[in-house]
Amino acid sequence: MSHLSLILAQINTLVGDIPGNTTKVLATARDALAQGMVDAVIFPELTLTGYPPEDLLLRPSLELRIERALGELMAANLPCALIVGYPRFRDGQLYNMAGVIANGQVVAEYAKQQLPNYQVFDEKRYFAAGDKPCVFDLKGVPTALGVCEDIWFAEPMQQAKAAGARLMISLNASPYHQRKQLEREAILAQRAREGSMPVVYTNLVGGQDELVFDGGSVVVDASGITRFRAPAFAEGNYAVALDVLSDAVQVPGQSCAPIPDNIAAVYEALVMGLRDYVNKNRFKGVVLGLSGGIDSALTLAMAVDALGSDRVEAVMMPFRYTSDLSKNDAADEAARLGVRYSSISIEPMYEAFMAALSDEFAGTKRDTTEENLQARCRGVLLMAISNKKGYLVLTTGNKSEMAVGYSTLYGDMAGGFDALKDVPKTLVFALSRYRNTISPVIPETVITRPPSAELAPDQKDEDSLPPYDILDRILELYVEQDYSAEAIISQGFAREQVERVVRLVDINEYKRRQAPVGIRISQRGFGRDRRYPITSGWKLGD
Repeated sequence: MSHLSLILAQINTLVGDIPGNTTKVLATARDALAQGMVDAVIFPELTLTGYPPEDLLLRPSLELRIERALGELMAANLPCALIVGYPRFRDGQLYNMAGVIANGQVVAEYAKQQLPNYQVFDEKRYFAAGDKPCVFDLKGVPTALGVCEDIWFAEPMQQAKAAGARLMISLNASPYHQRKQLEREAILAQRAREGSMPVVYTNLVGGQDELVFDGGSVVVDASGITRFRAPAFAEGNYAVALDVLSDAVQVPGQSCAPIPDNIAAVYEALVMGLRDYVNKNRFKGVVLGLSGGIDSALTLAMAVDALGSDRVEAVMMPFRYTSDLSKNDAADEAARLGVRYSSISIEPMYEAFMAALSDEFAGTKRDTTEENLQARCRGVLLMAISNKKGYLVLTTGNKSEMAVGYSTLYGDMAGGFDALKDVPKTLVFALSRYRNTISPVIPETVITRPPSAELAPDQKDEDSLPPYDILDRILELYVEQDYSAEAIISQGFAREQVERVVRLVDINEYKRRQAPVGIRISQRGFGRDRRYPITSGWKLGD
């Protein structure tokens, strides 16, 4: 019996930084080699460009940059194989490749066959599909290559098995959504059993715009049992040893990091997405409006966990309708988290705007215009601080609000990033309670009091919206599962509520198009995987 010593390089790349990613590949491999014998270091999908590179794949210099990067990897001539993902042209077409670099050359290449073109994926826009397996010799073991989506289909594994493979190595950039790891491991188990071979699955980690990649690289044996699991949301080199017999590759039991509880995983995804967005875009820090409400409280806690208190500023912007409880809770939370905190009244600027608009508003009654003006005063203040200090403005709207338009354009929607954009209000409460189990940073009154925008006297969210437990269930069915209004009503919801909510979702598409980017945690977020027209004559119904 011999052994294979593999390193699963669960790394965080920067999209578009081909030289930086290449340097990271070499540094990662050298770090692994410094720890002992290594036969292969296995990296994620499209390592050299980062994922998803989107229309950077259409840049004329892409081919030159990739060839330069591959030349650097080959010139390093490391004493182990590098198994790396990258885009590469062949016969005038671009392929999503997995390549094996050993002995100073590319010794094997595999072109991804299954190109996802749904939800957040649009790989058919860029890549041609491969149609052949690739089986290479890895220290005497016939080893197949696969890339991400390939493992979700039976044919690539069957091709590999027919070509004599005894081990499958799968390179992945699989984005997070709730409970995704369980889905992955179920499909990996199925493929391993079908192919009668172990599967080594390396996944990307890190945030890229609205996507978060959660790592969780795994190795499953030929019977489909998970024998190794790397931690979620953690960059690192993870060593795995395989036993090579005369007729099979076996995976002895090794460390299996636990799969995080769903709420804990969501929180980690949000923190990672926020951290990487700020850092990869080189912002000095973040600033947000701290209202005394639960959304801004949770956002502040996540910002501190992501960046540290010294890079976070919170601003209370009270008005005549802001309660003392809100002011006190905001100050309390800022103190608990140790962030810079200030209070700037919007009363003077609101009065100045109202005076300037007095002729325009003459003879009209007070309505939501005046409420929106309060929010827009706050947006102006936060953007001014952002410009002066180089801080990113974090908005704090949740998915429930984004869905029904319960937000103000150029007001509370003014900013650069919304960590809660895909988080329903009911989940905001659960996440806040979870965060307080780590340390009690969100005052209990913030969690238990009825939500209110405090733009009018005694205002409550549920004065104009259904209770959030009902609203969020309707939104889940309509937005994430594409139920029609009638189908939702048939689930037992009141017709009046359903029709009102569905109409609000439809007519507020124009607002969502102007909303900041935010982290995707569901299978259907507002962003790249839900694309509805703004101008539409679609009617409610079936």
